[in-house]
Amino acid sequence: MTRSDLVEALAARFSQLTHRDAEYAVKAILDAMGDALVKGHRIEIRGFGSFSVNRRSPRIGRNPRSGESVMIPEKRVPHFKPGKALREQVDERTKALLQNETKAKG
Repeated sequence: MTRSDLVEALAARFSQLTHRDAEYAVKAILDAMGDALVKGHRIEIRGFGSFSVNRRSPRIGRNPRSGESVMIPEKRVPHFKPGKALREQVDERTKALLQNETKAKG
């Protein structure tokens, strides 16, 4: 799902929202989440998952072409951990889809 797909789904689900309002809402939420992560905060959405920032230590890597050692600096990277409810929901729906496909073939 892309950002524009999310806007379309939101506008379709809530008929009182115009397409432009749905677009502003999605942009506002994503901007707020991005700002929080930049500040080093953790975002937790119950039933969905949590977003945090992980630190990657500096390390020595290799240039694949020349094989020479290259110093890779420390990085901070966003990380998503799905919540239990989301994991279970995905697992159940995946099992149901696989069972339907098996029945359709057999």
